[in-house]
Amino acid sequence: MKAKTNHTYYLCPKKNGMPDITPNPENTLHIKNMVCNRCIMVVKSQLEQLGLHPLSVELGIAVLPDAVSDETYQRVKASLETFGFELIDDKKSQTVEQIKDAIIELVHYDDNGLKTNQSDYLASKLHRDYSALSKLFSETTNTTIEKYLIAQKIERAKELLMYGELSLNEIADMLNYSSVSYLSAQFKHVTGMTPSHFKKIKGNKRKPLDEI
Repeated sequence: MKAKTNHTYYLCPKKNGMPDITPNPENTLHIKNMVCNRCIMVVKSQLEQLGLHPLSVELGIAVLPDAVSDETYQRVKASLETFGFELIDDKKSQTVEQIKDAIIELVHYDDNGLKTNQSDYLASKLHRDYSALSKLFSETTNTTIEKYLIAQKIERAKELLMYGELSLNEIADMLNYSSVSYLSAQFKHVTGMTPSHFKKIKGNKRKPLDEI
């Protein structure tokens, strides 16, 4: 990905003596392929090694304290690419990545998140109308938000099945399926096998979240 010229990211104005680390276009790096807590740790570590000392790092976003020169931007880009991450420049791609990160967070890191209305959650999280987000996502990725959400839910179901600590009924409830039969049907549609068949297969049976 070719970097734009004159990249500048600024610290937000202070509130009550503390920096405001709310992401905005002036002080935010958008990073692709961050899908887990370990990714956050790696990105934070790399930025600190470059002397940037981020104010916050979360899935897909790093908020920096100072202006970043083009030379530093290129160093960040090269450093993160070593670990499979990419800096995202264009706004449409940034928004799509934010949608993906929000869904990953909802499905994989919030046990009660799927009990909420997903369209309301995304609209609130990204401060955008859901219909506009849905249209942008479909046009950019050639799939829908709904299909991407289903793919992530099935991947989460795989993880829970492999752990073997929950029954299929409990997994269906956690992932907000109306019934076990509905989960099983969707699982088979996505993977080509039933949950019980999946459990019997040995070896690594999951996809990396950034490849879904």
